[in-house]
Parts: sequence; C-alpha cells; structure tokens
Amino acid sequence: MWSRDVSMDGSRFVVFVAAIAAMGGLLFGYDTGIISAALLFIGHDLNPHGAELGNLAKQLIASAIVAGALVGCMAAGPISDRIGRRLVVVAAAIVFIVGSITAAAAGSIAVLVLSRLVLGLAIGATSQIVPVYIAELAPAARRGALVVLFQLAIVGGILVSSIVGWLLGASGAWRLMFLLGIVPAIILLVGLFWLPESPRFQSLNGNREAARKTLLRVRSSSAEVDKELDDIEETVHAERSWSELFTPRLRPALIAGMGVAMFSQITGTNAVIYYAPTILKSAGFGENAALLTSLAVGVTIVASTSFGIWAVDRWGRRKLMLRFLPFAALSLLVLGFAFTSGTPHGVMRWLAVGGLLGNEIFNVGSISVAIWLVGSEVFPLGVRGKGMSMVALSHWSFDLLISLTTLSLVSAFGPAGAFWLFGLANLLAFAFVWRLVPETRGRSLESIEADLHSGKFRAG
Repeated sequence: MWSRDVSMDGSRFVVFVAAIAAMGGLLFGYDTGIISAALLFIGHDLNPHGAELGNLAKQLIASAIVAGALVGCMAAGPISDRIGRRLVVVAAAIVFIVGSITAAAAGSIAVLVLSRLVLGLAIGATSQIVPVYIAELAPAARRGALVVLFQLAIVGGILVSSIVGWLLGASGAWRLMFLLGIVPAIILLVGLFWLPESPRFQSLNGNREAARKTLLRVRSSSAEVDKELDDIEETVHAERSWSELFTPRLRPALIAGMGVAMFSQITGTNAVIYYAPTILKSAGFGENAALLTSLAVGVTIVASTSFGIWAVDRWGRRKLMLRFLPFAALSLLVLGFAFTSGTPHGVMRWLAVGGLLGNEIFNVGSISVAIWLVGSEVFPLGVRGKGMSMVALSHWSFDLLISLTTLSLVSAFGPAGAFWLFGLANLLAFAFVWRLVPETRGRSLESIEADLHSGKFRAG
C-alpha cells in the first residue's frame, strides 16, 4: 500500500517514513510527561476524601506506565523478529488509543494505575521497535539524525504535555489531559498505511526482492541498493537466539547499549520531567509558576534535542556525550546549591531554575539523544530486535527505579542531596562513555557488526 506514493524521491521518502514512525515517540513523550501536571489534580476526584494524593500514590500512578513498558519492550523484540517491525508499531498505536481512553475514564486510582500499565505496554514496544525500524531503513550518512527524530518526538511530546497541562491546569481537567493522547495515536495509525517493512527484516526472512523494492524507494541508485543488499545478506545467516546475545563476542555491544540506557535514567533527567512541578511547588513556587517552569523545561529539551540531531552526524555520538555530560553535572551542582539553605528565595530561586534547565540542556542534549541511536546500531542483524529489547529493558528498569524513589530521595536527603547524587551519576556516565562506548558515526550497520565479530568493537 505504501508504494502508491510515487511522487516522492528516495531522500524525501526516507525522511517521511522516519517522521511518521517517530510519532510513536510523540506518544511516548506525551503519556509520560502529562502525568507531571495531572498529578496536581487527580486527588481531588479520585481520593475518597478529595485531598491531595500522598507520595506513595503519586509514585504508583507515575511509575505504572514504566512497569508496563518493561513488559512491552521485552515482548516487542521477539515479536518484531517474527512478524516484522511495521506490524508491531501498528499494534502499539491501537494500544495507545485504548489506554488513553481508559485512563481518561478512570473512576478510581486502581483503574488509573491499570490504564497506565496498558499505555506502558505500547510505550515499551515503540521504544524498542521504532529506533530499530528507522535505523534499518536509513542510509548510514543520515542514520544518526533520522533515528534521533524519535527522541525529538519524545521530547516534543513532553513539551506538548507541558503546554496542555498549563492550559488545562486552571480548570483541573486531568481527564482531558489523558484523552488528548489519542490524537497522535490516530495520526500514527493512519500514517502507517504508507510505510514499508524494514528491508533488513525482509532480507532476514529470505525475501530479497521485497527488500530490494523497499531500498529502491529510500536510496539514490540501484547500484547502491545491490551493494547494500549483498552486505546485508552476508549477515542474515547469523544465530538469532537469545543465548547468542549473551556470548562473550556480543558482550561489548550489550554493555554499551544497556549502559547508555541505564545512565540516561540514573542521571536524573526523567526525575525532573516527572516531578518538576511537585518539587517546585514544595519549594515555594505557586501551582501556575511550577507549571510554567515545567513548560520551560519542555521548550529546553526540544531545543537541546534539535541540536543533538545536528551533532550526532557532525560530532559523533560519543563525542557529543563526552562534551556535554560534565556540564550536566555542573548544572546539578548549582541546582543543589540553591536548595542548601532550605526553600530557595530571591536570587537562589532563579539559580535553582537555571540549574534545572541547564541539566536538561546538557543531559537531554547528549546521552538522551544517543540512547536509542546507539542501541539500534551496535547489535548484529540476527539479534537486533532482541538486543534492542535489552536496551529498552535497561532504560525502563532504571526509569522505574527513579520514578519510584525520586520523591523519597528528596524527603530523605533534601533536594540538594538528591540533585548532587544525580550530578555524581553524570560524572560516572562520562567515564562509562569514555571507556566503553565506540563511535558509530557514518558507518553502515554491517561494518559495525563486522567489527563486533572481529573483536574490534571498542571506544575511540
């Protein structure tokens, strides 16, 4: 069905495909981000006494989507290796619609938690499959920017959720906040009508002609297509089992992919996204000011991710992280300092906002940009779906840990101590990237796989 669009050349068509697929990231960002505003109002409807929810209830509602994502990301890999990348995205879009409607109609905290578990299934699936799908379609020279469109869509979704939260905050219409999630889900579902299957999946399943037809739509010449097909077919006979993924030969890729995913969470950027309004409200900001600051966070992460789209193919994935992570740590040091005397006032209050936004610039603009890109590049074709499942598992496991413990950390150590712990994690992330993450800029997926098999997969 996708072949009916014959007016678009290969260069524009691959951007079109990546942009539609990246709508899964917009859903990802919206549904994870909207809880930040909704938490301020849910208690008045669902709490039996009409009071504000306690920290435990807030953390359960916020983290339910992450728990669902853990299941979704692990299921999506094997399923996508069996039925194809595209059909998994179709299924995820349908689940997004169902989950959004159910969350909006929830009559109790239990039903809301269950609804967000369902949404998490779709988010986990898209986090696993969309980066792989785009990476397997994109030419090597543009793969970085096209895969990072997924991350841009995620932060764009977070920005949209911040705008919606601010606009609907005056009325406290948290149900409408959740229901609006069906809009990008419908756009994704309709857009998938024109999208092809991954040519590497088609080759993996012995359908060279279908793979060639797909590549002809996204490459500049038939000679380029035939050479790429030959390179792909040299890799399609590799072992596809889970056990292969854990062999010493593939361990460097597993460590690099899962490690970047882990550090993208324990460095604290999602803690800020989930709980910024709650933390700022407790620090003396009014509800409206807290929501406006959350909106500023949304604008900041979109801007920094947009820069990252340029940087991953100009500087490289590794160099971008090494340049930015130390400044993320410094920003968190400043943010913590603003809270050392308790609730910040005057200049210290704006120092806190500056540190918060600085962390989002340098963390989201580097390791969050690279997480899905590195994960989609480093694994061999035969186990790429399963390998990306492990990357997504790492991401969501540590996201769950952070979402369940952030407010508790703030209570135990104070805001300053919690932010300084996240700053230390950024420094550890720098050391990890410097030692264990290789540069993949401008290289074909097959050449990266060849280096992995020959023992040349290393940092530098």
